[in-house]
Amino acid sequence: MQDIQTMRKLILVLVLFHLETSYCVPLVPALYVFGDSLFDSGNNNLLPTFAKANFFPYGLNFAKGVTGRFTNGRTLPDFIAEFLRLPYPPPYLSVRTSAPLTGLNFASGACGILPQTGTVLGKCLNLEEQINLFQAIVKLELPKHLKSTIEISNHLAKSIYVFSIGSNDYINNYLQKAIYDSSRKYTPQEFANLLLSKLSLSFERLYKLGARKIVMFEIGPIGCIPSIAKKNRKNGKCDEESNHLVSFFNNRLAGVLQNLTSNLHGSMFVYGHVNWLGYDAIINPSRYGLVDSSNPCCKTWGNGTSACIPLIPPCLNPNKHYFFDAYHLTETVCSVIASRCIKDKSVCSPTITEILLK
Repeated sequence: MQDIQTMRKLILVLVLFHLETSYCVPLVPALYVFGDSLFDSGNNNLLPTFAKANFFPYGLNFAKGVTGRFTNGRTLPDFIAEFLRLPYPPPYLSVRTSAPLTGLNFASGACGILPQTGTVLGKCLNLEEQINLFQAIVKLELPKHLKSTIEISNHLAKSIYVFSIGSNDYINNYLQKAIYDSSRKYTPQEFANLLLSKLSLSFERLYKLGARKIVMFEIGPIGCIPSIAKKNRKNGKCDEESNHLVSFFNNRLAGVLQNLTSNLHGSMFVYGHVNWLGYDAIINPSRYGLVDSSNPCCKTWGNGTSACIPLIPPCLNPNKHYFFDAYHLTETVCSVIASRCIKDKSVCSPTITEILLK
């Protein structure tokens, strides 16, 4: 009898140990992050550009303080990394020795799909340059840590790649008519087709490098961000003309991703259908626990239409705001989008949870 009780205790200890240790095991090998300032975690700190967030009040609610994240706390990829039980992917440009096997962040504020986008603000990493840097990791770094080509292929195929890019091609290009000629060269439909064509080629290149599970978030309602809405809106909270402009891109994105999934064997391209969610939170903030969905939390340049002014304390409760500055979301909104993408098919199709099973 005593032996049976001892055995039961031993089994219980083993089960508890398994649960505790398995909880810490990452769900995928790595998370690789690409995009713009919505995802940038510090790459622009190390570039000669005016598009930086390396000062207070950015990072107000982040455990490590000011890091170069363009928000008060965690970004959308940070929440996805937590769900995947991975460390936050460090900014690529900050890595001085060996690159970590758990992922990297290549995102760069102000940049976009087109190489000229955002360059008026200084140097940033456009989409092609971000893929170039990832290629260097695949070719030069992974072989240092993984023993065979099979191990490298498995690492790349099982990892997750998240993208948020394209909004700056409108905000810092197409809509900047005094600086760029893209609005004169292309109709809105032609410009959207140009962006999607280049994006598709970049995804095909990423696939050839070994990526299989790719999440692409559509462009949010840019007509509602304070930098545009406060200047252009005629009535309501948003400039609907700007929102309509990006709809040409968003409406075709799902089809582009479906075609890639069909044509690239073993691939899975996730459509991050977030525009409606962001718009709904702006129009109906109380549904999401928000109080203010029109004004930046921090004191900004340009009377609420630009980046935070350094060192000035922000609003008392940032996470009751939709916007932290005139362009970027607060941690609360990032959390809502991430959690919905993980489990809600109306936001991410398929969900991140579903692609883990493939």
